[in-house]
Amino acid sequence: MRGGAYAAAEVVNVSPLQGVEQGVLGAVNAPTQALLGRPLIGDGTAGTAASPNGGAGGLLYGNGGAGYSYTSGATAAAGGNGGAAGLIGNGGAGGSGLAGGAGGAGGNGGWLYGNGGAGGLGGAAAGTYYTAGGVGGAGGNAGLWGDGGAGGDGGDTWRPGFFTVGSVEGAGGNGGHGGLLFGNGGGGGDAGLNNQIFGAKGTPNGAAGGYGGNAGLWGNGGAGGHGGTATAPVGDGGVGGNGWAGGNGGLFYGDGGAGGAGGTGGGLLQGSGIPGVGGNGGAGGTSGLIGSGGAGGVGGTGGANHASTNSIGGVGGAGGTGGAAKLFGSGGSGGTGGVGGIGNTIGGTGGVGGGGGAAGLIGDGGAGGAGGNGGDGTGAGGLGGNGASADWIGNGGSGGAGGSGGLGAHAGAGGNGGSLYGNGGSGGAGGTGASGAGGNGGGGGAAVMIGDGGAGGDGGDGSAAGGLGGDGGNADWLGNGGAGGTGGFGLPPATGGFGGRGGRLFGSPGAQG
Repeated sequence: MRGGAYAAAEVVNVSPLQGVEQGVLGAVNAPTQALLGRPLIGDGTAGTAASPNGGAGGLLYGNGGAGYSYTSGATAAAGGNGGAAGLIGNGGAGGSGLAGGAGGAGGNGGWLYGNGGAGGLGGAAAGTYYTAGGVGGAGGNAGLWGDGGAGGDGGDTWRPGFFTVGSVEGAGGNGGHGGLLFGNGGGGGDAGLNNQIFGAKGTPNGAAGGYGGNAGLWGNGGAGGHGGTATAPVGDGGVGGNGWAGGNGGLFYGDGGAGGAGGTGGGLLQGSGIPGVGGNGGAGGTSGLIGSGGAGGVGGTGGANHASTNSIGGVGGAGGTGGAAKLFGSGGSGGTGGVGGIGNTIGGTGGVGGGGGAAGLIGDGGAGGAGGNGGDGTGAGGLGGNGASADWIGNGGSGGAGGSGGLGAHAGAGGNGGSLYGNGGSGGAGGTGASGAGGNGGGGGAAVMIGDGGAGGDGGDGSAAGGLGGDGGNADWLGNGGAGGTGGFGLPPATGGFGGRGGRLFGSPGAQG
């Protein structure tokens, strides 16, 4: 009984205070609401079906309202845009589109402090013919301090096609930019899926992902969105969508964003069509004056081909190039090439590995990406990407390994060391050939002034000839030569690489592989 009386007394005491608080807030907001249609303090209203855009937040403090998301209806409708914040606050999220409608854009964050709102999802196609998926909404930008909003994912599409050009899925929305002073860029949205039963020549390719947002002065760039997958089980398959580039790091400090992965190429179940190529991985973003470049995105898998007894799988997409550094920092690593698609007779060739990103004045070169493996173990492997050279001080990036498959692929070469100091990068290992020759190992990078040459990569084993070992890199003035790589086993076995030359003033030559 006492507890109930106490609680009742608390309610009596609080209710008048709440009324006073609301009254004071209403009095404060009344002038700006009357003049500008916007409160001084408070969150913006959420969007509605009649007014889909979210309301702006208070001029001094408050978050933007969320955009309206449609949930029913047969016609395409774009999601509402998120409301912007004022001085301090976060932007509102964009609403989702309907029946192929675009997603709403995220609202901008407060111009002093606050994050941008996320972009809305693109609407999936309504199921009718020739209907495309909606584009994802862009993420909102931050002001002086805050992170950019993530881009929305694109909508999927689905249609029979009947050997005609089909509709495309929605592209991913772009990520918002980070604050001018501090903040990270928002990640780009992923593209939707392209589901088509009967493809034809000219079947739409997968859509691209959204690009990652840039940072301002201090912060990391946002990651790029992934490319969309293209499907067409009967007829020609579309090319997988490309991953988009990562955002750039802050002007003074920050790493570049990673590139998005490529989408899978369209596969086939029957007919005489051509499988789709995997999408290319996006490039890594560039760093600021201090920071590392972003990694390149992985290439998409080639489309599978089950159409006939004599069929070849689709080629894997190329890995993205690593992002460059500027002053102090290392280049980003290249993306791995996509795996070749499965085929009834021969699998598709693996994608080429991406090259390493350039180093800053002081920093290491980015490593090359490995080549993709051949599809089903029978397709040829993809070439490995080359490592990037250092600039003034730093080591060269290592070369990417060659992809394995029916034929092993050659590996990438190592990058050279810095012009003042640094070791050469190691060469990548050659790919293994399951039914043919192995790939050659990559050559080691050279040392330019002071440093050791990079080791040569080993050759890949093969059921036929083995791959040659890569040569070791040379030293220039002070340093040892790199060792040569070992030759791969095969019929006949391959020879190893030559050792690199030792320094002119001091150093020993590298061992023979």
